[in-house]
Amino acid sequence: MSIPTEPIGSLPRPPALQEALVAHAEGRLSASELEKVQDQAVADTLAMLEKTGSPVLVDGDQAKPDTITYPLQGLTGLAPDGVVVPYADGHTRRLPRLTAGPFRYQVRADAHLRAARGHTDLPVKQAVVAPSALSLLYPAAGIDGYSREAFLRDLADQSEAEIRACLDAGAHRVQLDFTEGRLSLKLDPSGGVLDQFVELNNQVLERFGEKERDRLGVHTSPGADQDSTHSLDVDYAGLLPKLFQLKVGNFYLQLASEPDPGHVLRIAAQHLPAGTRLFIGVIDPLEPRVETAEEVRDRVLTAAEHVPVEQLGTCDDAGFAPYADDTSTSRDLAFAKIEARVRGTRLAAEALGL
Repeated sequence: MSIPTEPIGSLPRPPALQEALVAHAEGRLSASELEKVQDQAVADTLAMLEKTGSPVLVDGDQAKPDTITYPLQGLTGLAPDGVVVPYADGHTRRLPRLTAGPFRYQVRADAHLRAARGHTDLPVKQAVVAPSALSLLYPAAGIDGYSREAFLRDLADQSEAEIRACLDAGAHRVQLDFTEGRLSLKLDPSGGVLDQFVELNNQVLERFGEKERDRLGVHTSPGADQDSTHSLDVDYAGLLPKLFQLKVGNFYLQLASEPDPGHVLRIAAQHLPAGTRLFIGVIDPLEPRVETAEEVRDRVLTAAEHVPVEQLGTCDDAGFAPYADDTSTSRDLAFAKIEARVRGTRLAAEALGL
């Protein structure tokens, strides 16, 4: 396809997996039995994505509890009373709080990537948590015997190791999820926290060579959980100039659900670095209606008025189910939306004579 198109990451879990997760939590299903159900869900997800015509696949995060805390599974030294993320509809998500060091990933995303690649010969993209998100685990009061500086060094090393392992495992692309970027401007309108996030992420990204960075990307959105967002009311004008300072070759930008896409595109066009690609969101995962291919086409053509077509790609605004317990969107609806994105992107390419 002359205009590349990619999914973001998470997809709704099938009912059998949802039931297995509950049974495992209640002690009625062993870890090995749960793994079998998860592996079947991964295989089904990849097969269904292939049927949509998607040229790049993802495992849909079927074996992850969520897109942020998956590296912490089995980690001791955590308390449940960490940072709270409030959503517009009133529900919240809460991160754990680190209570002891040293900090080490217990699960890395390359394990999920290797499992997925065992089910398909098509390119597979792997999403990973950005180190900036995990930096929120460290408490403001500090940890005796384990400084914040020591934690951030460990975190950067762990993040680099995960990204490098995914590249080595043959990831088509490794995408850092950076939804906390826009949220940070809601929590700290001065931009100081955002500056810290960008600096920390770049400390990791700068460890990779230019060719490796061509396979790295960053996704940003105002969150998408249970049909709600956490920072859609924050103007992109404060985020994009700093977002585009991140040392990657690809950016994935939520756009379909923006009230004024033209405003966002004008800012993006002004700050997008040369030689990078901007994947614009043309599908809104929170919209309970399937967009038509023609709607997608028109969104791409509008973007092409601002962004050079050789730097343009398409994606969904966000993952469809970043938390395993999110059942607000059905699998059938998610895959129908993805098929519309693929078809609409192809129509746009044809309209542009590509």
